[in-house]
Amino acid sequence: MLKQQLNFKLSQKLSPQQIQLMKLIQLPTQAFEQRISQELEENPALEGGKEEVNEYDDEFSDTYEDDYDDDGTEVIETEINVDDYLSDDEVPSYKLSSNNYSADDEDKQVPYASGKSFNQHLLQQLNTYRLEEQEMEIAKFLVGSVDESGYIRREILDIVDDLAFTQNVYTSEEEVEKVLNIVQELDPSGVAARSLQECLLIQLKRKEETASIALAISILDEAFDQFTKKHYKKLLQKFDISEDQLRDAIHEIEVLNPKPGGSYSGNTRAVEHVIPDFTIKIRDGELELTLNGRNAPELHVSRDYTNMLKGYKESKEKSKKQKDAVMFIKQKLDAAKWFIEAIKQRQQTLFVTMSSIMNYQKDYFLTGDERKIRPMILKDIADEIDMDVSTVSRVANSKYVDTPYGTFLIKEFFSESMKNDQGEDVSTREIKKILEITVQEEDKKKPLTDDKLAKVLKEKGYPIARRTIAKYREQLDIPVARLRKEI
Repeated sequence: MLKQQLNFKLSQKLSPQQIQLMKLIQLPTQAFEQRISQELEENPALEGGKEEVNEYDDEFSDTYEDDYDDDGTEVIETEINVDDYLSDDEVPSYKLSSNNYSADDEDKQVPYASGKSFNQHLLQQLNTYRLEEQEMEIAKFLVGSVDESGYIRREILDIVDDLAFTQNVYTSEEEVEKVLNIVQELDPSGVAARSLQECLLIQLKRKEETASIALAISILDEAFDQFTKKHYKKLLQKFDISEDQLRDAIHEIEVLNPKPGGSYSGNTRAVEHVIPDFTIKIRDGELELTLNGRNAPELHVSRDYTNMLKGYKESKEKSKKQKDAVMFIKQKLDAAKWFIEAIKQRQQTLFVTMSSIMNYQKDYFLTGDERKIRPMILKDIADEIDMDVSTVSRVANSKYVDTPYGTFLIKEFFSESMKNDQGEDVSTREIKKILEITVQEEDKKKPLTDDKLAKVLKEKGYPIARRTIAKYREQLDIPVARLRKEI
């Protein structure tokens, strides 16, 4: 049996221009500059820099006026209203001239870490060793297996197999172990270790031996599990030592580098420094917001393209070839004018959104005290500036703000609210800060468990469950009480 149903569905589709605008808003400063460069390359009707003003400006306005009779009706009738593309108002030298962007002296290039890669650094050292041909092949393969933290995280047997299949080098586990010991002599100390335990032992064995270092080696070698779990009483009993001796040995271990590869300045990754999209300064007790000047490029519509239209308008005969050319010019001019307008809208959206966030969190930006951060969700700002939540999200998730207290991702200022014992809304960020301070001030010989932390915060006016304390502690990268214990 067939059934006929009539369904009404209301849908809203975004135009391609709106989608492009959303993408532009999402771009941080550096990616935005690259997008502008791309558009300048692809659209010859769009030009960068200040537009040169000359006598043609007057001709354009005269021509514009001459195209109408006294009664205001248009004389020239074509498929394309050429005047739309010749009007002075439509070919501006574009840059907002308010204080919404930083001065040029703050327009710095993005610095990158330079120099050799970490693996190149190791290979260069390897060339100073006198090894047999096969040993050198194995050593190079081992260096190539070192990750960016400085570890080789593969089994020796797997390396033996890979050498045979990929390098045609047939060897044994014993020979690879022997060459690995040579590779582990390279700098930085601890490189090419297969575990944290081995990494720390390599570093200690390179140091001049003292009683504390000898004890530290014994602890790592014989009681690594007890050391990592901070079972200090068991260590005192096992090695028959005093607390001072144990404290000195632990200090020798704590100053070692658990990630030797991470300390190398020319690591395999280029380190990109964050470019703040906004800057907040305090002047005479008031907050001042500026948008990075690189977000306000000088763009204008090409004078050559408008001259082409002018030539078409003045010609008496309009061939099909000319009309096709004009259609192409029209497309490019439309795209250029839209792009300029989109940048203006992007600028205004960024500034309005960040201005609202700054005013909402005024107490924090004036003092730097994280406990003064108000509960704030995306909808709070979206309602205030009458924009969609997704627009605020695009700004918050991808933009950075430089403040007197450091540079932060904007979304870090958003947080949910909880009630304190007075029934007032407080931000979860505020509670996390108080939790962090409580842990910093605890007696490290008797660190507070999550249950005790919950009681302490309750006494301070924040009734929070133990499981919530555990969640916030993990988010703050604070280890459990047992691992915070000190001698």
